[in-house]
Amino acid sequence: MSASPCRKVALLSVLAFGISALLFLSGLLDTFELKAYDYMSRHLNPRSASDQVVIVAIDQKSISALAGQGISWPWPRQVYAPLLEHLSEADAVFMDLLFTEDSSYGVADDTVFAEAMQKAGNVYLPLLLTDTREALSSHDAELAQEISMDGPIASGISSRSLIAPLERFSSVSAGLGNVMIRPDEDGIYRRTPLFFQAAEYTIPHFVLPYLLGKKLVTVHDNRAYTSGREIPLSEGMMLLRYSRDAYPFRTISAADIIQSHLESISGKEPSLAKESFRGKAIFVGLTAPGLYDLKPTAVTPVSTGVHIHATTLDNLIRQNYLTQLSVYPVILFMFAISVTVVSSVLRYHSLATSTAVFSTAVLTALAAPALMFSYGLYLRVIPALITAVLSFAIAAAYSYAVEGKQRRFIKRTFDQYMDRTLVEHVLENPELIRPGGRKKRVTVFFADIAGFTTLAEQLPPEEAALILHAIFNAFTEVIIRNRGVIDKYIGDCVMAFWGAPLSYGQDESSACRAAIECMEALQDLNVSFAARGLPPVSMRIGIHTGEALVGNLGSDRLFDYTVVGDTVNLASRLESVNKVFGTRIIMSRETFAGTADLFLARELGRIEVKGRSSAAAIYELIGFRKSAAEKTRDMVSLFQNGLELFRRGEWQQAGEIFSRVLGYIPEDGPSAFYLQRCAPPAGTASLTGCSDIITMTEK
Repeated sequence: MSASPCRKVALLSVLAFGISALLFLSGLLDTFELKAYDYMSRHLNPRSASDQVVIVAIDQKSISALAGQGISWPWPRQVYAPLLEHLSEADAVFMDLLFTEDSSYGVADDTVFAEAMQKAGNVYLPLLLTDTREALSSHDAELAQEISMDGPIASGISSRSLIAPLERFSSVSAGLGNVMIRPDEDGIYRRTPLFFQAAEYTIPHFVLPYLLGKKLVTVHDNRAYTSGREIPLSEGMMLLRYSRDAYPFRTISAADIIQSHLESISGKEPSLAKESFRGKAIFVGLTAPGLYDLKPTAVTPVSTGVHIHATTLDNLIRQNYLTQLSVYPVILFMFAISVTVVSSVLRYHSLATSTAVFSTAVLTALAAPALMFSYGLYLRVIPALITAVLSFAIAAAYSYAVEGKQRRFIKRTFDQYMDRTLVEHVLENPELIRPGGRKKRVTVFFADIAGFTTLAEQLPPEEAALILHAIFNAFTEVIIRNRGVIDKYIGDCVMAFWGAPLSYGQDESSACRAAIECMEALQDLNVSFAARGLPPVSMRIGIHTGEALVGNLGSDRLFDYTVVGDTVNLASRLESVNKVFGTRIIMSRETFAGTADLFLARELGRIEVKGRSSAAAIYELIGFRKSAAEKTRDMVSLFQNGLELFRRGEWQQAGEIFSRVLGYIPEDGPSAFYLQRCAPPAGTASLTGCSDIITMTEK
């Protein structure tokens, strides 16, 4: 791509990227990004969850079971005592219930519950951060100082105060942590802080004291780690990787736990053995309708706080994190998409290609983040998607409005005299048609109607024009079909060339094939001319291959895509040499050498052309080698022998061979030509000594 197209790509890419980056950094895309995050969570998150985490649900079954025994909700706190006793072999029991006020059943009720917690030794209680109080009370400040984390650890939520459990409970609990988390701006719980700020104290998350005590989580240098791996936090928040399964954790009704405990103390085999909870992390929480606030998550519109806390613990135990990539990879991804889309649209201008480019860019913008998400890396989706759409829209609009007009003009102009593939090449490389030229190896083709001037004088102008139009029309189709370029029509002559603006590596063969097909087309035309009472027409063709100046040559006002130079002049002379030998198609040695022996041809000798320092070897193109008749092959071989004898000066023997050829083919012009030279007679071309060099003084 030249400097100018590169400049266009750069400017349009920067424009599309700049608009997309502005939308991204302004936050206008955040709502859409959250929805994309939810969609990936529902379809790409893992299904499995840790079997270490169990939820004991205070569900409708539990409420109904105890109501049948005359115990209404809220339960007396001593009801939790048998539940805690039966779960005493668990690693941890997280009571996701607030015990911030004295029991309405009296002090004895609280005492039984406190003693059960102390005996179990594995119960973690929640506290609640709040802004409803102006400051911490002395008791709360003392508690906050006791559970506070050391060091200025980054926290996600800051509050003025906290609401703690009763002292009789907090003093016997295994640990305290905050359960108050806030949803995203759309009300969905996607992330949670691990540390919270209450006044000047750093309060851990509900599950963190357990993990810190077990050394499953460590904190140093103001960062949290699991097994030496840093826990990825974004603005102090950890993205929660919810399971796609609607019920990822084993869930047991609280009534079944209590019933199992009663069965155990009565000597019966409990339905749920106490030992089955050994080593587990148990969450006790409310799931009965009407007892909990709906907490929608990224994977479900209905969930509970206890499921969110259980997911937090599960992510930390299994190190099943989502790492949100920073803004820089997002920006780089956006820029790469912008450059790719813009450059592709400006380079490939077909509707199908543009659609494919756009589709590929959109799929990449979606697939790359999706693949990374499935491996725990969160690359934001919407910015890259918006970049793909804007880049395509801007590039397509520019291409249609600015370049489309130029392309349509070029296509209309060049489509008339070159193959569609060549036109597309010119459209993709418009610098080829700018004024100026460059040297290239080309094969030049001249086809002239023999004696057309005399013929035109004998016919009415309308009939002469009709013949000329029919011939040019047929020859043009043949040349373009063989990937040649029609240079110009010069009176009754057609000039064409191969090798520019695009070379296929078989230009000489293509030109020779076109010459043979033109002669075949002329035979069909003569049949149609005869049917209309018109005289037959004959053609002469000359072909030469060599270096030439190729390009848009002419003035600023008027120019043509053409070729000029000695190669063109010699091709024109070869067309005229047909008159000397009585042949139809003559090509140079350079052209014949590039045909890979596909054609049957015979050497005719050498010609000297004014302005050239050396003679050029020439050949008559007879036809395709594979389809040539045996008689024709024999004639060519016999003629070649005669030419070798002629060059050695053995005139009599050479003349005898040429006579034999004429005996086979009386109209063979080259044999008649050399038979005369064996005398030697004078001709339209002068003979230098007795060699095969013919000097052409004029066309």
